[in-house]
Amino acid sequence: MGPASFIEPISTAAPSRADLKHSEDLEQYLRAQNLYESREEAELREEVLGALDTLVKEWIKGVAAHHGQPVEDATAVIYTFGSYRLGVHGPGADIDTLCVGPSYATRESDFFGPAPHSLQTLLASAPGLAALRAVPAAYVPVLEFRLRGVAVDLLYASLAVPALRAGLDVSGSAVLRHCDDASVRSLNGCRVTDTVLREVPDPAAFRAALRLLKLWAARRGVYSNVTGYLGGVNWAILVAYVCRLYPRAAPSTVVSRFFKVLSGWKWPTPILLRPIERDVSLGMPVWDPRENPRDRSHLMPIITPAYPAMNSSYNVSECTLGAMVDEFARGDAVCDEILAGGAGGVTDWARLNEPFPFFTAFKHYLQARPRGSAVVWVGNGVLIEG
Repeated sequence: MGPASFIEPISTAAPSRADLKHSEDLEQYLRAQNLYESREEAELREEVLGALDTLVKEWIKGVAAHHGQPVEDATAVIYTFGSYRLGVHGPGADIDTLCVGPSYATRESDFFGPAPHSLQTLLASAPGLAALRAVPAAYVPVLEFRLRGVAVDLLYASLAVPALRAGLDVSGSAVLRHCDDASVRSLNGCRVTDTVLREVPDPAAFRAALRLLKLWAARRGVYSNVTGYLGGVNWAILVAYVCRLYPRAAPSTVVSRFFKVLSGWKWPTPILLRPIERDVSLGMPVWDPRENPRDRSHLMPIITPAYPAMNSSYNVSECTLGAMVDEFARGDAVCDEILAGGAGGVTDWARLNEPFPFFTAFKHYLQARPRGSAVVWVGNGVLIEG
């Protein structure tokens, strides 16, 4: 069964006039919330990516010379992923990027490190670059920095080839062959993002709905992968799934159907955009609760659509799942009122996104009082300021 037939649409109906009016109101609401960057900022991001590409190509030629490789054949490629690649980033958002290089360019001493030929060293002296921070021990190693004021996260993947060919496509699983685990994880940021985009029937409706729902999740307190809720990739997969169920739906319909589908979802039934791929030649473990006991404990499996398939929401707990189910039900009820109320305008969508009433929602609260003023490093890039 191919991807096109894996998810049977619930409805292929075209949008009604009312759907289009609600979607216009939704778009006006998004713009009123300042969720779109200006043309000047968009152009600056393009310039920053061009400058980064130039730096990376300069770097790889130095690495080739250091390792005695042909300099004229040396090249590295920059890819984007995450919210920028999806087209749902807002003003001031960072750009998730991936540098792909040949086998001789290692992460440990050529990408990171103090060596004169390393990318970290080159970036440290690059014009317009500030706030450089290397995190080589992270689960997905990263260089973080600002280039001309734009925040950039740069990952690295070393492919098992002596030279990269022009127009390298990283979407296929063959690109993972003989890669180390960190390179596989880094590559999958791009591969998952691109697969999500390929699975979406109407990119414009997907992007508008995802922008609204990311804002909704943040306002309602359920946008945080670290604390057991959902992060950017989770929300993107969920919205893409609903778009597949309603392939011709307007953004307002996608949003309302999102809440309708998820408020009635029978977890832990997994959300899948496409069949789980198994590649015997690569032999990488994939999410499979029938074979992997750990996978059976997952409460809200949202499976990444690129090989190797993984549960992107493995850290959801019973508590956070319950909170999200409650919020899905609330969203469903509010959307029913919006769509039944005729031309309610922009204020309808504002009502959906009312902030969660944290200080009136609970009976008991815990307050922490630090002794004096201090900034404490607690690991994983987290600072607690007192």
